[in-house]
Amino acid sequence: MLKEFKSFVMRGNVVDLAVGVIIGGAFGAIVNSLVADVITPIILQPALEAAGAADIASWKPGGMLLGKFISSVISFLVISFVLFLVVKGMNAATKKKEESAPAPPADVVLLTEIRDLLKK
Repeated sequence: MLKEFKSFVMRGNVVDLAVGVIIGGAFGAIVNSLVADVITPIILQPALEAAGAADIASWKPGGMLLGKFISSVISFLVISFVLFLVVKGMNAATKKKEESAPAPPADVVLLTEIRDLLKK
């Protein structure tokens, strides 16, 4: 059962889907940070200033939080790079497995050549 699970996980479709889900989640964090930390303060600051001092007191000061946005971008880049290394390692491992397949015996190669010549 463990061998079947390993072959299921190592298939290209499963790996591609997993990478897509992880990248999508990391990119979603960038979009959320852009909206919450950069765009919303730009929109709310002038609106609250126009509304009056009472509303401004209830709003958190600080304006745009560019540091949080930059942090989410850096996290996305790190996650992407690590996934790149994982996929590159998996591809190298499967390539080595394919290359390490033993060559057919000489008599099988000779019989194959004879068969091909007879077909012609």
